[in-house]
Amino acid sequence: MEISNPREIRIDDYNYNLPDDRIAKYPLAERDSSKLLIYRQGAMTDTCFKTLPDHLPADSLMIFNNTKVIQARMHFRKQTGALIEIFCLEPYQPNDYLLNFQQTERCSWICLVGNLKKWKEGELIKALTVHDCEILIRARKLQSHGDSHIIEFEWDNINISFSDILECGGELPIPPYLNRDTEEKDKETYQTVYSKIKGSVAAPTAGLHFTDTVFSALKEKGIVTDEVTLHVGAGTFKPVKSEQIKDHEMHSEFISVRKDLIERLLNHKGKVIAVGTTSVRTLESLYYLGELLENDQPEELTVSQWQPYLHTSNRLSKEKALKNILAYLDSNKLNTLIANTQIIIAPGYEFKIVDGVVTNFHQPKSTLLLLVSAFVSGNDWKKIYEHALNNDYRFLSYGDSSLLLKD
Repeated sequence: MEISNPREIRIDDYNYNLPDDRIAKYPLAERDSSKLLIYRQGAMTDTCFKTLPDHLPADSLMIFNNTKVIQARMHFRKQTGALIEIFCLEPYQPNDYLLNFQQTERCSWICLVGNLKKWKEGELIKALTVHDCEILIRARKLQSHGDSHIIEFEWDNINISFSDILECGGELPIPPYLNRDTEEKDKETYQTVYSKIKGSVAAPTAGLHFTDTVFSALKEKGIVTDEVTLHVGAGTFKPVKSEQIKDHEMHSEFISVRKDLIERLLNHKGKVIAVGTTSVRTLESLYYLGELLENDQPEELTVSQWQPYLHTSNRLSKEKALKNILAYLDSNKLNTLIANTQIIIAPGYEFKIVDGVVTNFHQPKSTLLLLVSAFVSGNDWKKIYEHALNNDYRFLSYGDSSLLLKD
C-alpha cells in the first residue's frame, strides 16, 4: 500500500485487538529465553531469542541505545493527607541531564503532576534518608504549560546530588499498561544489561532480551556492536487520539551520538541493525541533522516531526549527510553530537540508514506500530501481529521480540 501523504494516515487503520492476557505483566526468568519472530522479505519463522546472532546478515553493525531509566516518580504527602505524585520528564534548569543530576542545592524539571487538583499552591515537603543522611526536599510549582509543569526542587544538604535524591526517594516508572505497582525486582529487570547513561523514563525494551551470552555469540559471528543514546520520554506511551496523524504531536527527545560512530556508519559496508525503535529514530535522525547542516549551522540541532516529508527534504545522499555532521563536529571541536529529535516514522517514510530492526510487539494505534508498518512491506504488519497473536507471543515491554529484515 503506497502512502501518498503520511499526514493523512488514519490511525484506525493501525488498530488490532490485544487481549489483556497477552500483555506480559512480568519478564521471563531468563531474558534471552523469549520468543523471536523472524520477518524477512514477507516470510516469517519462529525461534528463540538466544539464536538471534544466527539470523543476522554477516558483517552487520548492531546499534544499541545505552540510556538508563531513572527513578523518576516522586511522591509527596500534604498535611491534609493528599498524595501528590511528581513525575520528572526532562531537566529544565540546568537543561543538561548530567549537570542537572549533579546539582547539590536546587534544580528544576519539566514534570507531570498526579492529583494536581489537591495542590493549588504552596510547597510540598518530603523527608528522605540519603546515604545515611536525613534531608528535607521541597517542591514548588514555577510554571505550567498544558499538562506539564516546571517544578523546582530544593534540599538542605549540599553533599547530596539530585541523582542521589532520585535514587533514594524516587520510584522506577514502569509502563502504565502493566496495571500494577513497581516492584523491587523491576529495578533490575526493567533495565538493559548495557544501560549506562541516566535520563530515560521508559526502557528501550527491545534491549531487555540481550544477555552476556547473546553478546558473546554476536562477537563470535563477527557482528560489530556500538551504542547511541536517546533518553526515552513519557510520550512513548502517548496514544494517538486524533483521527489522522497530522494532528498528533510527537514528543521531543534528547539524542547523543559519538563522532567515531558517525565515522563508522559512513564507512560501514554491511547492514545496520537497530535494536529498538529508539535506536531507529536516533539513526534516521542523523540523516536529517546532516540535511539541516548542509547550508548553515542552526542555533538548535532539532529534527522536527514532519521534516522527512517536506518537498525540500531527501535530496542528499546518506554519505553527504553524515559528512556534514562530521564537518560540523570538527569545526566546533566536538567529539559528540548532541541534538533533539521529534521525528515521526510512518508509512511512506524512506529509511536512510537502518536495514534491520529488533523490536518488541507494540500497542494498537501507536506511533511505534506506525514505525514497524513503515519498515515492512505493504500491510505486512497485520500478518506479523496476527501470527504473533496466533502463536502465543507475549506483547509490549516485558513481552517477546521480533527481527525485521528488509532482505
